[in-house]
Amino acid sequence: MNQMLNRLSNVVIGRAIEVHKQLGPGLLESAYEECLAHEFKMVALKFERQKPVPLKYKTVSPECGYRIDFLIEDQLVVEIKSVDALIPIFDAQILTYIRLADKPLGLLMNFNTQTLKDGPRRFVR
Repeated sequence: MNQMLNRLSNVVIGRAIEVHKQLGPGLLESAYEECLAHEFKMVALKFERQKPVPLKYKTVSPECGYRIDFLIEDQLVVEIKSVDALIPIFDAQILTYIRLADKPLGLLMNFNTQTLKDGPRRFVR
């Protein structure tokens, strides 16, 4: 993975840690998403929120409603959760999103942990 993507993911994780420090665990995913968007704006990151993920199946493009929580700098897919534990289907979900979006890197972050440093996982395409 290139240096720019490493820096970008470190900035995103840093902003997520700041949100978690302020709010702690136990809130709905939507609260963390809103606050994380505010943090991204504060550090001037270019991001899209709830970015539709196109699905192609053979010769059709079904409207399935899949959405990436955040697409950062058109390179990094960020999927956030607020769950008791990350389960393997969440790994599969982010891997599918980075493949469908044709992006090189994804972060899966669970805000329902005692410290967020226990939560982020990186996925490389």
